[in-house]
Amino acid sequence: MKKLGLALGAGGARGLAHVGFLTALEEEGIKPDFITGCSMGSVIGGAYAAGVSLNTMRHIVSHLRIVDLITPAKSKGGLFGTKKMRELLERFIGKKQIENLKIPFRCIAVDMLSQEIVEFSKGDLIEGIIASSSIPALFHPMEKDGKRLIDGGVFERVPAHRVKEMGADVIVAVDVLGDVGTTEEIPGTMGILLHTFDLMGNHHTRAYHEKYGKEIDFWLDPHLGNMSQYNLKDGHFAMEQGYALGKEYAPKIKEKLKNGRIHKKLSEIKKKEE
Repeated sequence: MKKLGLALGAGGARGLAHVGFLTALEEEGIKPDFITGCSMGSVIGGAYAAGVSLNTMRHIVSHLRIVDLITPAKSKGGLFGTKKMRELLERFIGKKQIENLKIPFRCIAVDMLSQEIVEFSKGDLIEGIIASSSIPALFHPMEKDGKRLIDGGVFERVPAHRVKEMGADVIVAVDVLGDVGTTEEIPGTMGILLHTFDLMGNHHTRAYHEKYGKEIDFWLDPHLGNMSQYNLKDGHFAMEQGYALGKEYAPKIKEKLKNGRIHKKLSEIKKKEE
């Protein structure tokens, strides 16, 4: 059977749809062989790859408040620090090395100094997740190994081609942000900044899809409407929509994986005949 790679995209609270999507796949007997993630996709994907159960994730989401994630800033670089975020992740994931996870996993961040994407394929899992999730201006960048790391979604919010590099035959990308539109009401200063970040993400994602689209078997967008990615109160809605999406596409993903086994057998027969 072909190997399945999941790419879980950035999207803040909208990224909780990944929990529902994975739940639906699990119920249908589909387990990914490789996972990549960006921002919230790195949180959910990394936790899942480390063996955290989806029931545990749903429990966390049910009780999660924004104050559980933010620490008042003590230095310049962002409104909030990441101390609470790290403590929460360590409590439920533990201290894990990426190269030792149950499912091979990678996540991405952006180095502000080199202006390049940094891929985490080994080392401390929590550090990789936090670097990938450090939304510019909201959170402090992570200073590490001479790099200044921020949210990977700045350049590549759905790192789908990377699961192909890992060895995936069938690639499923989940873009929880979709094509974020412009609101009619003019938001506040921070709202303008964050919305500009979303618009830049749209632009990069369209270019990315044009470049790698032929390699991706399924590019999926949960139906999340105008749900804000900065508000956790609609987390259950996001999970429900992700679950519905997973149930809808599970048969198609199974068929794609099944066809891979058939193709392999045919190639083996042909090789024997030669």
